[in-house]
Amino acid sequence: MKLPRWPRRVFAQLLLSQTVVTVGVTAVTAGLFLAPVSNELDHDAMQRALSIAQATATDEAIARAAEARDSATVQRNAEQIRLATGASFVVVTDLAGIRLSHTDPGRIGHRVSTDPEPALSGRSVTAIQDGTLGRTARGKVPLRTADGRIVGEVSVGISDDSIRRRLLKMLTGILLCAGAGLAAGTVATLALARRLKRRTHNIALADISALLVEREAMLHGIREGMVALDEHGRVRIANDEAVRLLGLPEDSTGRPITEVLPPGRLADVLTGRITGTDLPAVRDDRVLVVNRMATAGHGAVVTLRDRTELESLVRELDTTRSLTEALRAQDHEHANRMHTLLGLLELGRHEQAVAFISEQSGSHAVVAGRIAEQVRDPHVAALLAGKTAVAAERGVRLLLAPAAHLPDAVVDARALVTVLGNLIDNAVDAVEGGGRVEVSLAAAGSTLLLQVADSGPGVPEELREQVFEEGWTSKDAPAHRPRGLGLAMVRRLVERTGGRIVLDAGPLGGARFTVELPEALLTTQLVEA
Repeated sequence: MKLPRWPRRVFAQLLLSQTVVTVGVTAVTAGLFLAPVSNELDHDAMQRALSIAQATATDEAIARAAEARDSATVQRNAEQIRLATGASFVVVTDLAGIRLSHTDPGRIGHRVSTDPEPALSGRSVTAIQDGTLGRTARGKVPLRTADGRIVGEVSVGISDDSIRRRLLKMLTGILLCAGAGLAAGTVATLALARRLKRRTHNIALADISALLVEREAMLHGIREGMVALDEHGRVRIANDEAVRLLGLPEDSTGRPITEVLPPGRLADVLTGRITGTDLPAVRDDRVLVVNRMATAGHGAVVTLRDRTELESLVRELDTTRSLTEALRAQDHEHANRMHTLLGLLELGRHEQAVAFISEQSGSHAVVAGRIAEQVRDPHVAALLAGKTAVAAERGVRLLLAPAAHLPDAVVDARALVTVLGNLIDNAVDAVEGGGRVEVSLAAAGSTLLLQVADSGPGVPEELREQVFEEGWTSKDAPAHRPRGLGLAMVRRLVERTGGRIVLDAGPLGGARFTVELPEALLTTQLVEA
């Protein structure tokens, strides 16, 4: 015979398991309740039999008849008592244990079937015993005369059938209560199973385990960060990429996101205080694109994309475009100069042609030579030379302060180029179309001080902290990338190295950014320089 298979669905397993448990608990409870009830009924029957026996033993007429062995009188009185009390039998014996009364008159004159000695010795006895009338609850007492002499025994029995009838009457109520409890438990189990069926989408238990394994592999295998938050903003799940991008501690699960992230735009986006799609945010030196989607349980799922490399490529593209435009303008200017030179030669003004060539070639060489003399680090010098050319094509004079000096001892040239390049770009944007930008560099031991000042409109004092927030900008964002990230990234880079950045009013009438970078220079190389 083929045994039925255990159901695979979660709700079916729950329904079957809970039904079995409910039936078992109900049966055990009913059994545990019936056991003491049966014992209590036996005890009550024995006490009732004892009470009838004691009342019978106080009848002096029965005692005198028993002493005189007048069985007819004893039988008549005993039967009256039996009928009046509903007892199964009332047996009176003499001192030898010979019956003087019995329900069956044919047994009078015979010795009782149970031991009469305890009662004849003066003790009252209760017991459940088997006799000629079957199993009964018995009470036995000594039969005494008025002067206290023991002249026999009185034994009263309550039939076991009457006890069982009482138990059956109580059993009906007990079973009804048990049935009601079983029905309620079954209904509750069915309701719970139906709810679980809806919540689990009727999925099999084995599939849940497989889905969990697949989910873990998917979450930790994708190259995008993913964070799940509950309705209180606590971290429920964070995959490996999210931990890396956000720099979350190992014990972040179960903690509010505001505890594991510093205050700022990134925390505001994750908690939903800032809404939108593809929101840019900065974490340390990384540019992240964040999307937040609310879930049915009032929680949220947040996805994170690392845009740092793309942002760097976009910035390089912007620089390349600017250089291309600068080269195109220089080519046009060079053509004009060549035409001028050709005209001077055709007019026979050779001395003026020589002077014109010397003047044009010397101006660019002087600028490049001054930068190389003051800035020994090749990366920063190249940045300043390129930015000077681009700024010139945009009608902006980018100057290096006369006292500026930077030795070839920069610890992290890439970070310094990022900081200085962003500050110069912002300054050039502020004065585009005609203005001046001045850059100052100074070394104090291992600390580097740099300033970028412009002649633009400046920044109002109440907005000088807000300009460092991610996403804040006073310009229209281009189509290929969002604005409002450069200064935020600069501030994070500076603060990560233990430095500080300050924005105030500069000597040129516009804004001035002052950056202090401790441990940015190698002191041994600085001494050699």
